[in-house]
Amino acid sequence: MTIRSLPDTTLARREVLRLGALAGLGAALLPRLARAAGQPHLSPHVTALIEHWVGPGKFPGMVAALGLPGRETEYVARGTDSFIDFDPQGPDSLYRIYSMTKPITGIAAMMLIDEGRLRLDQPLADILPRFARMQVQKTYDGSITDLEPARSPITIRQLLTHTSGLGYAIIQRGPIKAAFEKAGIVAGQISRQPIPELRRGRPVPSLAIFADRLAEMPLVYQPGTRWSYSTGLDLMGRVIEVVSGLPFDSFLQQRLFGPLGMTSTFFQVPAGDAKRLTTNFAAIADTLVPIDPGDSSIYLDKPPFPFGGAGLVSSPRDYDRFLRMLADLGRAGGTRIISEAAVRTATGNLLPPGVAGPAMMSPPSGFGAGGRVGLGAEAGIFGWAGAAGTVATVDMRRGIRSGIYVQFMPPNANGLLGEYQQALHADVMALAEKHG
Repeated sequence: MTIRSLPDTTLARREVLRLGALAGLGAALLPRLARAAGQPHLSPHVTALIEHWVGPGKFPGMVAALGLPGRETEYVARGTDSFIDFDPQGPDSLYRIYSMTKPITGIAAMMLIDEGRLRLDQPLADILPRFARMQVQKTYDGSITDLEPARSPITIRQLLTHTSGLGYAIIQRGPIKAAFEKAGIVAGQISRQPIPELRRGRPVPSLAIFADRLAEMPLVYQPGTRWSYSTGLDLMGRVIEVVSGLPFDSFLQQRLFGPLGMTSTFFQVPAGDAKRLTTNFAAIADTLVPIDPGDSSIYLDKPPFPFGGAGLVSSPRDYDRFLRMLADLGRAGGTRIISEAAVRTATGNLLPPGVAGPAMMSPPSGFGAGGRVGLGAEAGIFGWAGAAGTVATVDMRRGIRSGIYVQFMPPNANGLLGEYQQALHADVMALAEKHG
């Protein structure tokens, strides 16, 4: 395979944003897919793709998932955890899902909204008073002293949809990026290795301190005026723990992971599960270089705080349980996790009036509670991608879930994910035609 050099991390992040659209299966391709429950094999094109990309000189392994209503999820798994760890990858292997954490945090927030303990358009300052009088850069990524007052308060809706005006250390440049990193407003981790291109500074030791220091930073845009990838979902973790009275990670465990049977989803991978953790690679020149081996991963340590925007490790089977709950409109088996109305709201377009979705995505999209929302032919699609090559979506109209799990950074270093999208479409089209 051809792998380009590791680019600027902003370019890598923009590619992750674009990949948030990858598994969006257009409505025109899926009119009869739910009838395919009796099909013995759902993914021949995806299977061929994975077999092509796994092997010597390529990837050590990867897993894809496709779930339809009325049948068990199909997993296509090939290869091993790394080039020197020969444990086979499978649906219970562990992957750093990075920004695929965001929809989980978004749904957690929607649970509190559902219960009336939080409101979608409630000012953030009602919960975190330090955000009451925010200042905004007059020039995007310009001076951090040439500021103007925010014309309106940050709201919960804006945190969920990246329209709050908050910055992000992985996106911003210039003085504000330096200020974020100096203050420890860093919401993620990659490796123990001192890799200059991936160095972001040392995170603060708690969500409370993270929130307090973030409140001291200028906004990069006026609240509610445009979509800009942000720390909003990380800050939402602090909102959730203040409103619920539980630590953020405990809230997720008690309200989502436990009831859904997500026993392989962690902010810190237990030592006993380290053997299942795959290796993460950096694409440098034409080589995949291991930057976070599973058996010595930084994810085996307790993180400085639970990163609600990019902190989780999960398995394909676990993440499908989360997507299946959404597809089943808030139920898991016979258990109600969240109301149908809250799920429909969370997976619908929550962008403020007049605000367009991510400009780098094609086709145009909306945004819901932490994930991209398809529009037009893609209406009903909800999901997001991660910085190390994972992508997962759910078609809310048809109950169909899909995902691919692999570990390399940046995810635009080769053509794998684009080819996966094509293979997934081919499988979907074949199913629709066969069961038409």
